[in-house]
Amino acid sequence: MSAPVDLLPDGPTSLTHARVLRIALPIVLSNATVPILGAVDTAVVGQLGAAAPIGAVGLGAITMTAIFWMFGFLRMGTTGLTAQAAGAGNRAEVAALLTRALLIGGAGGLALIVLQLPIFWATFTLAPASEEVETLARGYMGIRIFSAPAAIAIYGLTGWLIAQERTGAVLAIQLVMNLMNMALDAWFVLGLGWGVNGVAFATFLSEWTGCLLGLWLCRAAFRVPDWRDWDRVFDRVRLIRMTVVNRDILLRSLMLEAMFLSFMFLGAGYGDTKLAANQVNLQFIFITAYALDGFAFAAEAFVGQALGRRDRAGLRRGAILSSVWAGVVCLLLSLAFGLCGGRIIDVMTTAAEVREAARAYLPWMVVTPVLGMASWMLDGIFIGASRSQDMRNMMAVSFVIYLLSLAVFLPMFGNHGLWAAFVLSFLVRGISLFLRYPALEASADAPAERA
Repeated sequence: MSAPVDLLPDGPTSLTHARVLRIALPIVLSNATVPILGAVDTAVVGQLGAAAPIGAVGLGAITMTAIFWMFGFLRMGTTGLTAQAAGAGNRAEVAALLTRALLIGGAGGLALIVLQLPIFWATFTLAPASEEVETLARGYMGIRIFSAPAAIAIYGLTGWLIAQERTGAVLAIQLVMNLMNMALDAWFVLGLGWGVNGVAFATFLSEWTGCLLGLWLCRAAFRVPDWRDWDRVFDRVRLIRMTVVNRDILLRSLMLEAMFLSFMFLGAGYGDTKLAANQVNLQFIFITAYALDGFAFAAEAFVGQALGRRDRAGLRRGAILSSVWAGVVCLLLSLAFGLCGGRIIDVMTTAAEVREAARAYLPWMVVTPVLGMASWMLDGIFIGASRSQDMRNMMAVSFVIYLLSLAVFLPMFGNHGLWAAFVLSFLVRGISLFLRYPALEASADAPAERA
């Protein structure tokens, strides 16, 4: 049986600005729905008229998101490897990669379900809460944990779709999940009176629905026998390569997470007002990251496909085209933050002292999109090439510089020193990855791997 043509993307001759936007814009729209869902969750439980349900949903949701995101490497690793297989015209490996990703997602999810008791114990040991909040949060997490196989599998499904430039399908998954979640939130909590557990059930059902929709959108892979070619799926060499790539990305992500957590913890040492101001200003960085995701994902697909074709010129063109658009977006964001940042801060908080403090650190938000653009885009470029070792090592360099900068800047400049070290870490990561880029590009001249 011949493979459906949609297992492989368009060729290099159609690599245009329009193609970049066709990939990027659905991701930008998809990301825009994420904070809306969190706001709806909070608003719905807020109607219950008590603080404990809000705290329980917040604590439970943050914990489950962090646990599931430990498997975020599956999204990035699957994208790079699948894009390279697609670029090489290897339909069999494209299909087999989907099976491997789903098996990893299923196994990881089942492991979390089995280990839920020690996971919950560790959560409330590290983040103790009142008895009422802990009871409600445990109920929430006890329901959400059973969506772990679906939530983790979605990482693999979206990575596989992005590799083939099918970001419209990714947008469809995100929209269906979020709209369903919001509708069920209102029904279960306000209509049926299920409280915090109603929020958990809404998310549980939406994540399983998103997974099933993702499988349906990937149905072309299941129409060919290669997805169940177990000799290929469990091929030792390919499994080792996928494991190494995923391991390196996991280590890189853990260092990045440690950087963000330490930033928040150290900021807490300067008092509640500055801690709140830092949290408000971090939203500017999240907005930038969400806006650039689409162009970074485009780079992942273009670079991976070009590497699979052994097309050095196509690799460079894909990296440049996606980065040009990212640069335009970053300049516009910096301008917007500079002109409207104060008004945005006023929308996010009504506390006068927090507004004043946040404005004092707003210049860091203005320069971050420009100084951090290379780090975000080169992450996408290196993911597409599956150069996970470089990503891990350069993140380690960035993390060390961040720690050294903290030691120097904090005693001298206080919270401004904290922001300086944080922004410098993005700049260092971008520069260090840029220095490794020539080796990445040269790898396109290497002989192709076996099919």
